Amino acid sequence: MNEPHRTPVGSHYVTQALARQAVGLVSPMIEALMHDRSIVGSGFLYLVVMNPGMPAGSVPFDEAVLYEHAFGDRDAWDADYAAFARAKALLSWRSGRDGHEMQQLYPQLLRPHDTVLTGGVCIDGIVVGASGAFPVYDEMFAGTVAVCLRALARQARLAEAAGVSLDVPRE
Repeated sequence: MNEPHRTPVGSHYVTQALARQAVGLVSPMIEALMHDRSIVGSGFLYLVVMNPGMPAGSVPFDEAVLYEHAFGDRDAWDADYAAFARAKALLSWRSGRDGHEMQQLYPQLLRPHDTVLTGGVCIDGIVVGASGAFPVYDEMFAGTVAVCLRALARQARLAEAAGVSLDVPRE
């Protein structure tokens, strides 16, 4: 008996609006540091947030991208920070590990065309890629967004009425 094809719907709690809210919580920190060239060398930052309910292999990468956000004037970019951030998010999404961890501890798992840049994180299944800052700060920004998103998802779960459970998939 064949299972009916179901379109993945993604995370119940982590929505695009919640990802936007998480980035909004981190925005004051990012904006305060954007002009410090020892932190954000380019003066620009790009973030990519993946849908944690769409793990690697369940959908193509582009379908799992939940939210993207640019800081700074994109017309003035000196490099494609969006492509870099997406490559970092792809590596962390596919591996379930931080990009730094992959580069330093698991180089044997790297595939041709994987990025060698760090700045993607995977925290409790939440993947965020950042590009534009120096690598340790890309990770800091990405990690901060991921932790904020996790907190917002927990808050959303707690806000539900007692006894309410997730919907059961329908055929």
